[in-house]
Amino acid sequence: MATALPTVLASLIGTFAGAGAGEFPTVDPFRYREEVSFVSNGSPVLAYRQRTWDPDSGRPMHAEDGFLRLAGDTRVELLLAHSFGLTEVQEGDLEVEGAPGGVLRLRLASTAIGVAGSAKPVDAVRRELTLDGDALLSELWMSYDGVQSQHLVSELHRVG
Repeated sequence: MATALPTVLASLIGTFAGAGAGEFPTVDPFRYREEVSFVSNGSPVLAYRQRTWDPDSGRPMHAEDGFLRLAGDTRVELLLAHSFGLTEVQEGDLEVEGAPGGVLRLRLASTAIGVAGSAKPVDAVRRELTLDGDALLSELWMSYDGVQSQHLVSELHRVG
């Protein structure tokens, strides 16, 4: 019998959408639209789904799917598969500022990365997700081919 979803993660359940911007030393700066969903199936794990697309053409840009797991009182794990041929395990800390229902922050860094033969050789990924009310701020740093930089920033708002 599955245990219930930890209360601290329940505030993430829903769908968030908004705009983001990306840059990296090896690419021109770009904009994107993003949608992120956290879904509970009654187990202690949230299913995670992220999609981005070009705001002008609607062309899909990136997708990732996975699971967010609480691994202790303040530890979390994010298991991901990316559309460009990468899998990763991210682990990190969870903190809540203020009373229950306050600001929830997840700070995660890759501990294992699998790269398909045709994929870009990403060395490391780090992300921070901050939920403040119905706003979700997402920041992602990446190390690719020995170059480290902040890569993506988006501000999303709960739409469902």
